[in-house]
Amino acid sequence: MAETPFLVPVTNVPQNFQLVLAGITYGLTCKWNDADEGGWVIDIADENGVPLACNIPLITGADCLEGLEYLGIQGSLFVVSTGADAWAVPTLENLGANSFLYFLTEVDSG
Repeated sequence: MAETPFLVPVTNVPQNFQLVLAGITYGLTCKWNDADEGGWVIDIADENGVPLACNIPLITGADCLEGLEYLGIQGSLFVVSTGADAWAVPTLENLGANSFLYFLTEVDSG
């Protein structure tokens, strides 16, 4: 099995949009949590706007959907940072510029 990455089109402004991930339409809300230990978080809803998971932190180096397998989302969400610090957490200014959100799905390569 090979993984196919898809760049989720997030930028450094709060936003709501629908996106097809692994053949299913989801609503994503990306927002900045301006608290001491805050940062970028996303909410995932079904295509009708019914919340499935809220305030998922966008962290670098781990599957942001880990522990949410029961939702049936057929893939993983990862933050990848570019530049000198590949493990840098997305900041208010750099999401979509130096920190990127990818959705990975497994595809049969045979």
